[in-house]
Amino acid sequence: MFADALLSSIRDHITSLGFELVDLRRTGTLDRPILQVRVDRPDSRPGHGVTADDCATISRSLERFLESRAMVGPRYVLEVSSPGVERPLRWPDQWRRFVGRHARVRAAALPGRSRVEIVAVPDEEHVVVRPENGSELTLAFEAIRDATLIDDSELFGNRGRG
Repeated sequence: MFADALLSSIRDHITSLGFELVDLRRTGTLDRPILQVRVDRPDSRPGHGVTADDCATISRSLERFLESRAMVGPRYVLEVSSPGVERPLRWPDQWRRFVGRHARVRAAALPGRSRVEIVAVPDEEHVVVRPENGSELTLAFEAIRDATLIDDSELFGNRGRG
């Protein structure tokens, strides 16, 4: 995981460009790190999200920003993309935005990658979800290994239909 300063700096920079940071991951090696950045518009909705031109603009600006502050080594790779339909859920504000929607969640308190409804975000450290069995469960964000929003059409069996 990233140092809080790097995460915070990148999030602030992307926000200053009028976008929101959806996900930030570091892969690769120490000698050749890969920064994977997913961005979106704060008011996005289907058909009105981030474009390829937006990603290119954000990428150029973020490269200048990172290099001017020597935040990553000289041989890094920067990948900027939209979050896609099944966007990752990483931070409390993202969970809060999608209360009432469904997500796939991987956490010790749930079997496998469980489908849940997002019920509430009572504080900055917990989310209340409703698994398919109908009960409510409070999860600590730090206990969630992975979570993605589910495309609404999947819930109704319309995946792949036009």
